[in-house]
Amino acid sequence: MSSHHIVREKQEPALIIANGESCSSELLGQLLEWSPFVVVLDSAIHRVMSLGIKVDVLLGDFDRDIDLKEIEQSQYPIEIIHTPDQDKTDLEKAFDFLINRGFPAANVVWATGRRADHSITNMTNIIRYKSKISIVMIDDYSVIYPLLPFPAIFEKWYVKGSQISLIPIGQATNIHTKNLLYELENEHLTIGYRSGNSNEAAEDGLVSISYQYGDLLLMECHD
Repeated sequence: MSSHHIVREKQEPALIIANGESCSSELLGQLLEWSPFVVVLDSAIHRVMSLGIKVDVLLGDFDRDIDLKEIEQSQYPIEIIHTPDQDKTDLEKAFDFLINRGFPAANVVWATGRRADHSITNMTNIIRYKSKISIVMIDDYSVIYPLLPFPAIFEKWYVKGSQISLIPIGQATNIHTKNLLYELENEHLTIGYRSGNSNEAAEDGLVSISYQYGDLLLMECHD
C-alpha cells in the first residue's frame, strides 16, 4: 500500500499514524491517497510496515524494542526523530514537529480504541493545538474536529439526519447553532454535567456552530 500520489508539498494534510486501534484498510487507503507526508509514532512502525506503507518520519521516545537500522534500510529515505521528552505524548510531539515544519493541517488515525486512557488523552489533547494547526482525528466510526471560538464559525454541509455531537473539554460557553435538530442558543456545556451528544442535522444544508469561550469538540459519529 503506497502512501504517495502527486506530492504537493505542505498543501495537503500530513497523516499521523498513532498506535491505537487500526482502522479499516479502505479508510487508511483513502487518507494515504491525499496525504503525501506520513508520520508514524514509535512502535506502530511495525504494524505500518506490515501493510507496505512508505513512511516519511518515525517519531517517538523509542522506549520499546525497535530495530532502527532495519527500519532505515527498509524505509529509506526516512527521517527518524528521537523525542525523549516524557512531559508530552508522542502525538503531541508529532503536532509540534509538523507545526515547526510549517504544515497547516494534519489528519490522525489509529489514535482511538485499545487503551481508554490513551484514547481520552489523544481526543482531548488536540484542543491545545487548535489555533496552531488544523487537526482532524478519524476512525471507522467518528470524525473529530476541535472548534475555534468566536469570531471563528464552523460551517459544513450535511445530509439531514447526520449525527453530530458537541463535546466540551472542560466548559464551552455561549454556543450558537443553526440547522441542528436540537438548536443551542447561547447555551453552556460542561463535561460530565451537560454535553451536546447525539444531535443531528435538521435538514440538508449548512450546519453552523459558534461559541465564545472554552474548548469544544465536534464529533461526526455513526454506528
